[in-house]
Amino acid sequence: MSDLPQFTMEAGPQAERRIGKYELIRELGRGATSVVYKAFDSFQNREVALKAVNPEALGDDEYGRRYRKLFVTEASLAGRLSHPHIVAIYDAVAEPSASYIVMEYIDGSTLERYTQIDQLLPLARVLEIIYKCARALDYAAREGVIHRDIKPANILLAGEVDIKISDFGAALNTSSESTQITGIGSPAYMSPEQVREQQLSYQTDIFSLGVVFYQLLTARLPFIGTNNYSIIYQIINVEPSPPSRLRTEVPPAIDTIVLRMLAKATTDRYQTWSELAGDLVEALGGTRARGSEAVPEAEKFDTLRRLAFFSAFGDVELWEVLRLARWQPVKQGSQVIQEGDIGSSFFIIAEGEVEVRKQDRPLNRLVSGECFGEMAYLGKQKFQRSASVVAATDAMLIEIRAETLPRASELCRHHFNGAFLELLVDRLSAANLRLSQLLTDSKISVF
Repeated sequence: MSDLPQFTMEAGPQAERRIGKYELIRELGRGATSVVYKAFDSFQNREVALKAVNPEALGDDEYGRRYRKLFVTEASLAGRLSHPHIVAIYDAVAEPSASYIVMEYIDGSTLERYTQIDQLLPLARVLEIIYKCARALDYAAREGVIHRDIKPANILLAGEVDIKISDFGAALNTSSESTQITGIGSPAYMSPEQVREQQLSYQTDIFSLGVVFYQLLTARLPFIGTNNYSIIYQIINVEPSPPSRLRTEVPPAIDTIVLRMLAKATTDRYQTWSELAGDLVEALGGTRARGSEAVPEAEKFDTLRRLAFFSAFGDVELWEVLRLARWQPVKQGSQVIQEGDIGSSFFIIAEGEVEVRKQDRPLNRLVSGECFGEMAYLGKQKFQRSASVVAATDAMLIEIRAETLPRASELCRHHFNGAFLELLVDRLSAANLRLSQLLTDSKISVF
């Protein structure tokens, strides 16, 4: 029997290969149990990746049960994990004639090519990639999903640092009561608790991501052996060398992060993904070129996460904001808004302070986390500015054009509405307090 999945062949001069409703364009790759195609979904008018499972694999006497379990695990995540750095699963079909999973198509390559000595990426790019992986896996963990098979082949890179984590077939669903399969994954990337087949938490993904981090930095695995048994022995018993011994430009801060991710005891490893993300951002700041105004996305995201204005936004919505916004550095004394001008942007202060002026008279001073120009959003149209805004210090402003927000998700727009409503309430309360104080002062002066 052929190892290819079954598909139909349309008749005619321009015969089309199809699996279900999906037109197959070309083969992307194949493994022992499946073939992945680039395909076209005419109903949604989009390109997709279709992973078709070999029926012989599912019917195999020895491994069929395991393959079916992995297929069902991945298929069960259809529509569940919605994150900009996780490959979306759109559809899954399990029929006698064909079993397949339909996923988001990513025009890029896996990280495997960047683990070669002549293809290593700059430190800043590696840090940003690992940061985005950490945030995506944190999101998955909060959804009750542990990946269990993090490795370069399962991380896709499109463009400079736009990553997507794929292949959740080995995932552990912490909310499921069904029996979980053990002993799966890639030995070189497994945590000590995983090779011992102990109970797993999200910290096993932290360890595996640490192995990927090490490999992207040095082009070598931290644990090397002639076979799986010797690799497993090293994972359990041998401490890896710091990456800087293999790549001298790696600073001590990155050595510390990697070795903590690879700690054998979970108590010595990072306790939360957020803690790891914070250290990555701090290390990223140390790798930026002096005087560079380009802010890496990891730093931008971390800034948004810390600002009070975005406190109600989830990670997915913050990545949306990051895509919509323009980061604008301004020097002290620079005019940001001119009274009387027409504008459609509103601003959130990421760093620094600005002064609001009316007819050149100071009205208010706004600090990091506050916003101005919001009437351009609330008015739903271009708005005449009622005051000027000048940078009181060197500042970093987040500019969002009101006309771009319709491209955001409904939940993201809902959070903007809530943030602005809270802002208006706070400003009305402050205005009432000032008015009350003025009235009190006027009564005192009369008597």
